[in-house]
Amino acid sequence: METGLWAFGVAVVSFAITAIIGRYLIPFLHKLNFGQTILDIGPNWHKNKQGTPTMGGIMFVIGIVIATSAGVLLYAIGHGLDSVSRFVFAGLLFALLNGGIGFIDDYVKVVKKRNLGLTAIQKLVLQFLAAAIYLFVMYLCKDNTEILIPFVGYVDLGFFYYIVMAVVLVGIVNAVNLTDGIDGLAGSVTFFACLFMMLIANVLGNHVANVLFAAAAAGGCLGFLIWNFHPAKCFMGDTGSLFLGAMVCAIALAMDMQLLLILIALVYLIEMFSVMLQVTYFKLTHGKRLFKMSPIHHHFEMCGWSEMKIVCVFSAFTALCGLGALLLVIFG
Repeated sequence: METGLWAFGVAVVSFAITAIIGRYLIPFLHKLNFGQTILDIGPNWHKNKQGTPTMGGIMFVIGIVIATSAGVLLYAIGHGLDSVSRFVFAGLLFALLNGGIGFIDDYVKVVKKRNLGLTAIQKLVLQFLAAAIYLFVMYLCKDNTEILIPFVGYVDLGFFYYIVMAVVLVGIVNAVNLTDGIDGLAGSVTFFACLFMMLIANVLGNHVANVLFAAAAAGGCLGFLIWNFHPAKCFMGDTGSLFLGAMVCAIALAMDMQLLLILIALVYLIEMFSVMLQVTYFKLTHGKRLFKMSPIHHHFEMCGWSEMKIVCVFSAFTALCGLGALLLVIFG
């Protein structure tokens, strides 16, 4: 009961900070002409979104970091510092590093007027560097190399764990980035992912800090959706999507639920693999397409689905995946 109250309080603080910052950040971004350039690779009707402010992810980056840090530290005053708190702060570092990479990418696109931002190689090098720093910090924090497998228990991967996790971290961070393609999609899906990770952390009983971290993330996503839900008044940009991707990974690793992350992050992974399949099929068939457009949310748009319908269906699917992961933890 007490943990639930703390989680609710942290979520409300994160929500409030994010929503309030948006009230002032969006006009400021308008003033700086930090508008999104809509590329021709997306649906034609997205052109009417041209000029919508980007880098809006800054608002929930601030909200989540403040709410998580304050919540964990204030809880520590009355109950002692949670032994997993160091993993949470390592996770915040990882999320901020990726948010920084996204900020550089957005800055190059918007200020330097280079539509594609950083090159794919530049992004990957920086992202693997961020992952390496994070995993090294986790190692210094005495993290283990075990993963929890439902119905089996903990399995130690040894040094191989770090190689696998570096690939997983960079993959999911980029998958979340691909999911951020229509109004409210990435924020809504991530809200449900964080909500169920919060519930799982509570069921596992693996420390209050994890519950507060996930609660702050969920609250920040809701606060952002006030400004990003269709029709969006701002976009999160790579600043926000890379931060969210890293944050989801960090919450999962802090809870030792690396394998369950695949289930909770299934929408992100489907989005990523739809792009990979589209590109591969296009090359193998010399110009034929597997989907009308990728990532797959654009395929559904081309099939006539509204942005609202896509957000609702993808969010509901994420909630079902989260429920499945919760049940695996309870009964596994």
